[in-house]
This record gives sequence, C-alpha cells and structure tokens, in this order.
Amino acid sequence: MALNQTLLDELEREAKITKKILEKVPTEHLDWKPHEKSFAIGRLAAHIAELTGWLELMINADELDFGTMNYTPPTIKENADIMKVFEENLAKGKAVLENATDEKFNGTWRMRHGEQIFFELPRTQVIRTWVFNHIVHHRAQLGVYLRLLNIPVPGTYGPSADEQGM
Repeated sequence: MALNQTLLDELEREAKITKKILEKVPTEHLDWKPHEKSFAIGRLAAHIAELTGWLELMINADELDFGTMNYTPPTIKENADIMKVFEENLAKGKAVLENATDEKFNGTWRMRHGEQIFFELPRTQVIRTWVFNHIVHHRAQLGVYLRLLNIPVPGTYGPSADEQGM
C-alpha cells in the first residue's frame, strides 16, 4: 500500500473521533478555560480543527518560517464555526494526501523563525508528530475540558465512562 493511502486511512479514522469531540464544545462556554495559562476551550477546539490543514504545507513545502508566514486564527463565535473550520481543513488534508506520491514524503522538512531553526526532520516524521500526534494530544486536553464542564465525553478508542453509564 502506498504511504499516502496508509496516512489517508488513518486520517479518516481519527477524523471521526475528532468530529465527535469537537461537536461537544459548547457555544456558551467558548471563552472558558481551566487555568489562566490554558487555551480557552473555543481556541483549543479551533486549533484542533485546523491541524489537518497543515498537511498541505508539510507535503507541498519544505519549511514553515514563522517570521514570514501570514496567519490569522479563525473567528469562532459558535460551535458551527469550529465544525466548518474542521470540515474545510479535513477536506484540504484529504485532497493533499490523495494526490501525494511516495516521492513527496522523501526528504526533510524544517520549522524556523527567520535564522532560528527549531527542527529539521524527515517529512514523514513531521507529519506523524505535528499533525496526527498533535491532534491526539489536544483532543485529550479537550476531553478534560469537557469533563470539567460536566459535558459527557465521547469515547475515542473505545467507549468512555459517560457512554458506559459510569
């Protein structure tokens, strides 16, 4: 199986889980955060919703330079905005993976800010760490936020305590 198909299959499986948890983010609590140093729940959810869109940059470019990038966070006023960002970025990520050849995954990818290089790693490792693992990491944080707000947490790799009636 081609590498793009392997990653696409994983993306599809993880997207179903991610969608379930993003759908639970309450519009009335978008500014809530568990600690002053934490993201607000709406910002955390928006960040998760954007991550699959990073595949385009990681596959079609050789680096991200924070010194020259032009980024504006999405405007989130309700849960529907989060879901729209998620669906748009998921479609973008799927499209870039569908069209990626094995050769596209070769080589290295770099993250920098001007002259300061944060890392330079094999492209496949960057995709696994900064897209797939990054989503799982923040999705788990979001689950804790939901729990603290007494919102039933959906299962990820099996049923949650809420789904089991615990």
